[in-house]
Amino acid sequence: MASIVVCGGSVVGSAAALMLARDGHSVTMLEADPGGPPSGPGRVWTSWDRRGVPQFRQAHNLLPRFWRVLEAELPELIDRLRESGCVWMDALTPMPPGITDRAPRPGDDRFRYMAGRRPIVEAAFSAAAQEEPGVTVRRGVRVAGLLAGTGPSQGTPHVAGVRTADGEEIPADLVVDAMGRRTPSSDWLEGIGARRPWTEAEEGGFVYHTRYFSGPALPIRRAAPFTPMGTFSLLTIPGDNGTWSVTVVASRKDAPLRALRDPDTFTRLVRACPAHVQWLAGKPITEVLTMAGILDRRRRFVVDGRPVTTGFAAVGDAVICTNPTAGRGLSLGLVDARLLRDVVRKHVDDPATFPEALDQATEQSVTPYYRDQVATDHARLAEMDALRQGEEPRSTATATATATATATAMARFEAAAYSDPDVFRALLETATCLASPADVRARPELRARLDQVGPVEAPRIPGPDRERLLRLLAE
Repeated sequence: MASIVVCGGSVVGSAAALMLARDGHSVTMLEADPGGPPSGPGRVWTSWDRRGVPQFRQAHNLLPRFWRVLEAELPELIDRLRESGCVWMDALTPMPPGITDRAPRPGDDRFRYMAGRRPIVEAAFSAAAQEEPGVTVRRGVRVAGLLAGTGPSQGTPHVAGVRTADGEEIPADLVVDAMGRRTPSSDWLEGIGARRPWTEAEEGGFVYHTRYFSGPALPIRRAAPFTPMGTFSLLTIPGDNGTWSVTVVASRKDAPLRALRDPDTFTRLVRACPAHVQWLAGKPITEVLTMAGILDRRRRFVVDGRPVTTGFAAVGDAVICTNPTAGRGLSLGLVDARLLRDVVRKHVDDPATFPEALDQATEQSVTPYYRDQVATDHARLAEMDALRQGEEPRSTATATATATATATAMARFEAAAYSDPDVFRALLETATCLASPADVRARPELRARLDQVGPVEAPRIPGPDRERLLRLLAE
């Protein structure tokens, strides 16, 4: 069995550590932030400081795929999360009003999920890792670089461990980067003479304004969790212990919408949206939390057919990350952690073949969601920009033909889901990461169903037009 160092103790890092340890490996998890979670969800929410996770108190979706991985790999965490106040939900409820056939279908239970805020979820994973016999958790340990060693392939640098900021050297058979979006590992690899990983990155172009509320009961949902509303979008997510979040998503180019940092302005805008106003019917428990500058980024550690290094892997946002609108990050992070565990099972004793095996697994299972999200982002930003300028939405000049075709196919798919129960379920599969959008759209039965439904337009969700929006912001 291998000695493995996991750098980063967030949800995905903890999940990877747990899965690897349960395969018999000796795992050390290093977390730069010094303090672990306090006891009780109330104190976790108000007191736990995670400076290394900038999105820690932003809205998070725990999609059905997240729970399917937990059920299969870490089922006791479901009990922990339920005891922490997370609650079971059903992504099928409510169906769009245009669907008249509401009879259940075999397999509908796959759409069940549990709702919870990120800090409460992370506290449960952190406690599980702390208690796992094969995992040693060290907090307040900042990794400063990698140790070079003798590897199996001549000319390919090999990672043999990590060096901490205090100068301690920790040897390892495998080092796992679970440090998220801000990972410095590209620089670390270059520091031992390795090539930098291939990287594709661009700023998503969105700004997120989020406020949390609490109340005796969750609001009744009258629109999809993510609802485009012209030049802004609304995202409403239930949480644990009678809490929920409301997020207004804007383009970073839209200067007037920067006023949404003000709680009263935020409230005026949401109150002007009849299908969403009920989400204000609670006690605000935060100010408006604003986040911007989020990258869509993809890294590969096999470049031109050769690994940049051996003895090293990355998971979660350290490999692939997208803007948080679709809420796929934690779900795909758990998928990635399981992929890592599976590849370690087969290749841990053959580090020369390990990088390519992990790269191929990631390309097959995670990259399709990245490509879909980037295409969706381009289409949505183009639509927002055009509407802001009083023009008809059109494809961006920089969008590839493939991206444009993907966005067009998704628009048709989403519109048909408002009236057809089977198309709606297929759409939910893609939205909840149960199946990739490309795989679902390629199903012959779905294509036949879309042809049967014919061309339709998605119903317009009521809300302020651009002129009224600007008046609301200026009041």
